[in-house]
Amino acid sequence: MRRLFALFALPLVLALSRPAAAQDGPPAAPPAPPAADPADVESIDAIITALYDVISGPAGERDWDRFRSLFAPGATLSPMAPRPDGTTPVRVLTPEDYVQFGGGYFAQNPFFEVEAGRRLEQFGNVANAMSFYESRNAPEEEPFTRGVNTITLISDGTRWYVLSIAWDEVREGLPAPEYGD
Repeated sequence: MRRLFALFALPLVLALSRPAAAQDGPPAAPPAPPAADPADVESIDAIITALYDVISGPAGERDWDRFRSLFAPGATLSPMAPRPDGTTPVRVLTPEDYVQFGGGYFAQNPFFEVEAGRRLEQFGNVANAMSFYESRNAPEEEPFTRGVNTITLISDGTRWYVLSIAWDEVREGLPAPEYGD
């Protein structure tokens, strides 16, 4: 994910440095996501499996409508990898930002990410999964990075949605967590 983090940095800095457009009222509501495959969103396990599955594959296009369908309106993604100077910029992306900035990377590069373990806490229609991941260039290769996705999920009683994902990578001084599936 370090390569993806670098991929996001310049376009986001450029976008955030532009002056805000004048608004006559409150911001518009985010668009509703595409309809999800019911099998992808019927349970916490199903939606997390779909999340990893949709971004993984050989170089080429991903099913971005499937990706979008997993998220609640207003959802966010936040890569939290530190810079070489030790600071960690706060980046908040929408699923559409991820599609726009990450899509080009995935079109040119193989990327396979799998869940290697999870801690889950759920209370009614809200849940948080600490999902330990491993990223590879090919399914049979050793991981080039590992880390944790913290995934906040909500349910409307008919399906699960991803509300947010924030992630950080294993590195010196921040070892891999020890938990199983």
